[in-house]
Amino acid sequence: MDCAVEESEIRRMVEPISGIRGLHFRLPQRTLRIDGTEDAVTAALTAIRKAGFAPEAMTASTAAGSAADDHTHDHAPGAGYARYAAALVFATVAEGISYFAPETMVWKVAGMVVAAVAIWLAGLETYTKGLTALRHGKLNINALMSVAVTGAFIIGQWPEAAMVMALYAIAELIEARAVDRARNAIKGLVDLAPDDAEILQPDGSWNRIKATEVALNAIARVKPGERVAFDGVVTKGNSSINQAPVTGESIPVDKEPGSQVFAGTINENGELEFRVTAASSNSTLARIIHAVEEAQGTRAPTQRFVDRFAAVYTPAVFVMALAVAVLPPLLLDWPWLTAIYKALVLLVIACPCALVISTPVTVVSGLAAAARRGILIKGGTYLEDARLLKAVALDKTGTLTEGKPKLVAFKAWGATDEGQAQRWAKGLAARSDHPVSRSIAAGIEGAAADVDRFKALLGRGVEGTVDGKAMVLANHRLIRERNQSDEQLDAELLTHEAQGRTVTLLADDTGVLGLFAVADTIKASSVAAVAQLKQLGVTPVMLTGDNTATAHAVARESGIDDARGGLLPEDKLSAIKAMRERYGPTAMTGDGINDAPALAQADIGFAMGGAGTDTAMEAADVVIMNDNLGRIAETIQLSRRTHAILWQNISLALAIKAVFFVLAVFGSATMWMAVFADMGASLLVVGNGLRLLRRAQPAAVEQTTGRLATHEA
Repeated sequence: MDCAVEESEIRRMVEPISGIRGLHFRLPQRTLRIDGTEDAVTAALTAIRKAGFAPEAMTASTAAGSAADDHTHDHAPGAGYARYAAALVFATVAEGISYFAPETMVWKVAGMVVAAVAIWLAGLETYTKGLTALRHGKLNINALMSVAVTGAFIIGQWPEAAMVMALYAIAELIEARAVDRARNAIKGLVDLAPDDAEILQPDGSWNRIKATEVALNAIARVKPGERVAFDGVVTKGNSSINQAPVTGESIPVDKEPGSQVFAGTINENGELEFRVTAASSNSTLARIIHAVEEAQGTRAPTQRFVDRFAAVYTPAVFVMALAVAVLPPLLLDWPWLTAIYKALVLLVIACPCALVISTPVTVVSGLAAAARRGILIKGGTYLEDARLLKAVALDKTGTLTEGKPKLVAFKAWGATDEGQAQRWAKGLAARSDHPVSRSIAAGIEGAAADVDRFKALLGRGVEGTVDGKAMVLANHRLIRERNQSDEQLDAELLTHEAQGRTVTLLADDTGVLGLFAVADTIKASSVAAVAQLKQLGVTPVMLTGDNTATAHAVARESGIDDARGGLLPEDKLSAIKAMRERYGPTAMTGDGINDAPALAQADIGFAMGGAGTDTAMEAADVVIMNDNLGRIAETIQLSRRTHAILWQNISLALAIKAVFFVLAVFGSATMWMAVFADMGASLLVVGNGLRLLRRAQPAAVEQTTGRLATHEA
């Protein structure tokens, strides 16, 4: 199963079988998974054999090696090129005999024998598949070429028949190589994770072990310049990790004990030890590869349209060629040989390969281009449909904001010394597990005061004795209960709350000593991302469960005009429905857990922060691996570019065929010209589709001959 034409042929043969629930093609691995009853699968295998293919059951070893061994013997460059080169030599000799040799029976027979050898060398596979298709009443590219070459040979155009078959075989081989570039654009990911790793042994030594044999919770070591072999959590060391191959981030990420690392990323400077949290077959990288392979097996809307069109187009052209061979001699007094030759030229140019191959190559290139940028699109349908989006619903926490509160403002109150107030507050905050307290403790530099008699006050704050004084670090409610609030303090708090901040107050028995404002800060990329969406004509809307004041404050800061706060999951679901009615096709962006209903309701669901998040990768249609909101706009732009190239390819293929149809019937087009036009069109659409891969992708760093070298990820 070497191309989309043959995939479509198998699909048409197998889909109608009763009991077949689903067909999952993976052209990059040349595999097909059939979901159905046992009887249905048996019938499907019989149908596939009748179509001229030889299905082989997958085993554990072949399944594991399928991604690495994409090229079958059909595309082996040495044997294939040598055989086709020999065919081209014999075809050239046949042309020379026809042109230079005397018109005698001996030379004519010699030329026919040489031409037949050329056809046999180049066209054996084509004839095998073509005759099988004709026996089953199918008209595919192999059937058309078999009829055309045989007809040309019979009417005395044996030199041209030989040359056409040789050129066709060579062009098919070149086209297969070009298509493999698109198929294998994502294949480089397979090689990112090393085959072995240094693992800590019970006796304290380090041994290099195959990655597939390493158990969970083992301690692995990665040295500077080496690739990380597994997903894990750092237990020792500090370093910077280049995560471009997995998340698309162009800037290395600092790692320290407690940080996550991902298989396939590159350790840049320091040595790290980490605990293995996922087997090599279940790492984030492995899941990305699996998801992209699944996506490559799905058919985009344009591809389904082209398949339906080609199913009608090929028989229609065959009937047209038959009419050209029969009607002009009867009605217009054309010579029979001239009419038959023109009909054979029509058959060659009619091959639908360029038309059918244009869509899968473009879609696979688009999926690969997205994956290289840290955008995991889970099917050609979503790649195409993203261009239609008119609105995007954005969750606040973790999507627009960091999802981690930080201390953003401090003010000493009254005559309190700033440094002293911060020391007292840090002492109390450091004893608490509350996220706001942790943010205050982390945001204050310097030493913390010692605290005695510490106590947490549920829903209000904490209290304790600091430097001999009873103090509280509490919310506004407790301060009011202590009768320590006044108009000036209330006004100060309103100012912070209007900006979406949570204010915590430090106070002793005499009054308030300081204000600490904590907020979930906007991501650096959010403002630019919102602006990009607006430039694309897509309306961003914030949907959050946080309070309305905070929602509006974050919306103002990020440039969003429509923000809705206080929403429960079911409220977000209703909001998505309303947005679809108001704007049109709508996407939802969230974390893939609390936002699951809205993600399912939206036309396209985007999950943020997919690296290491199983739920996000399962729930969403598109996963943004590096948590960068700007990738949504990139996805929409890529979708529009992909759609444009798809229709460029379809228009180009049809236009070339239309021109040669006219030349074949009313001009002087030859079979040579027809085969060059057909294969030229195929190569043009493949090359046009591969343009999607030319965009610059994040730089990755790998170890090469003992040094670090930068290359395209």
